[in-house]
Amino acid sequence: MSRNARAAAAWRWLPLAPATVLLLLFLAGPIGYCVWIAFTDAQLTGASGADFVGLDNFRRAFADEDFRNAVWLTLVFTVVSAVLGQNTLGLALAGLMRAASRPVRTLTGALVITAWVLPEIVAAFLLYAFFRREGTLNAVLDQLHLPSQNWLFTLPILAVSFANVWRGTAFSMLVYSAALAEIPRDVTEAAAVDGAGGVRRLRYITLPMLRRSIGTTLMLNTLSTLSVFGLIWAMTRGGPGSRSQTLPVFMYDQAFLKSLIGYGTAVALLLLLVGSLFSVVYLRLLKVEV
Repeated sequence: MSRNARAAAAWRWLPLAPATVLLLLFLAGPIGYCVWIAFTDAQLTGASGADFVGLDNFRRAFADEDFRNAVWLTLVFTVVSAVLGQNTLGLALAGLMRAASRPVRTLTGALVITAWVLPEIVAAFLLYAFFRREGTLNAVLDQLHLPSQNWLFTLPILAVSFANVWRGTAFSMLVYSAALAEIPRDVTEAAAVDGAGGVRRLRYITLPMLRRSIGTTLMLNTLSTLSVFGLIWAMTRGGPGSRSQTLPVFMYDQAFLKSLIGYGTAVALLLLLVGSLFSVVYLRLLKVEV
């Protein structure tokens, strides 16, 4: 490049310099520090310094039965609440609202979005009050003369999964509502005239035209669900025992309750790796077919 071209390129990058400095200072810096801590035996015990231990924290994680249990529960929680729950229910609500009257759309949208905008701790308390032994669910079951439930003890991972579905479905519903509005009605009407039923129209017209919206929604729901902590902590604290202890809860327990900052940070990096793997899969599915 000539001197004038280099000068012009430098002037074009100049407005981005403050943002670049802030990103390096408040994002890249802490991430780099966390990566370093993950390879040390740092603890919250008041001891000064931390010794480099290499891959010992990661070897410890893979040999830890509680860590493997947390990985399994994280996958169950993510698949049930994000991939199946929020995604499927959001698409169903968007489709039903498109065919419903305006008052029904307004009321349904308001109810679903209210759950989404509630602070996480408030939503967790409401769902805890719903699922607990003396809660709303059992009160309704008693009125119907049906057996009572205690999901917070018997099926805690499903209880927190349903809570996450209730709280996060609004995002999927809004995305799919916007995507469905972009599908020309004359296409579906022509298919109906040709004799295609609702299931065939959904399979061969609606879902293919929503392919990119589905992939994007799945990726965002999955990444947000992988990092859910407050909802689970407020409802079950990862218990009883460790039967609802997903990776974020396990990481918090190791880093702050047991003071093993180095080990907890290593678990956080492994959680980041899991999220990256999900992202790679979804991005490959989103690639435009040639």
